[in-house]
Amino acid sequence: MMSDYFNVILQMRKRYLKRFLLCIIVLLPMQSLFAVEVITNSDNVAQMQGSNNLRSIFSMRTRYWPNGEKIRVFVLADDSEVHKKFVKQKLQMFPHQLRRTWDRMTYTGTGQPPITVHSTAEMLEKIKTTKNSIGYIDRRVEDEAIHFFDAQ
Repeated sequence: MMSDYFNVILQMRKRYLKRFLLCIIVLLPMQSLFAVEVITNSDNVAQMQGSNNLRSIFSMRTRYWPNGEKIRVFVLADDSEVHKKFVKQKLQMFPHQLRRTWDRMTYTGTGQPPITVHSTAEMLEKIKTTKNSIGYIDRRVEDEAIHFFDAQ
C-alpha cells in the first residue's frame, strides 16, 4: 500500500522532470534567436574594450575612439523591440534611462543624441558605409564590412 503511494509520487516527479527538461530544450535556442549583436565598422576592430565602454559610448559620454577619431553612434527608435532588448541586455539599463541621458545632454547643450535609423537594414547599411560607426542589429550576418563586438 505504502509502496504504491511512493511509486505514484516517483512517476509524477519523473513526468514533471521530463516536462521541465523539454521546456529548457525548447526555450534555450529561442533566447539566442532574440539576441542583439553590437556591430562596428570594420575599421574599428581594435577600438572596443569591455561592456562598460559600450555603455559609455551609447550614453554619449565617450565621444572619441582611443585613436582620437569621433565615434558615430547609430540607434533604432525608442519604441523598437530591438532597441529595448539592446539597452537591457548590453547596456544593462532601461531605455527610459538612456533617453533621459540623451535629453539632458541635448537640453543643456552639452551634447547631441545619437543618430536614429528606422530599421535594422538601414542600421546595417549605415554601419557598413560610415567610418568609426557603432550600432546594433538583431541577428548575425556575414559581411566583411562590419565587425561583431562580444562584450563578455
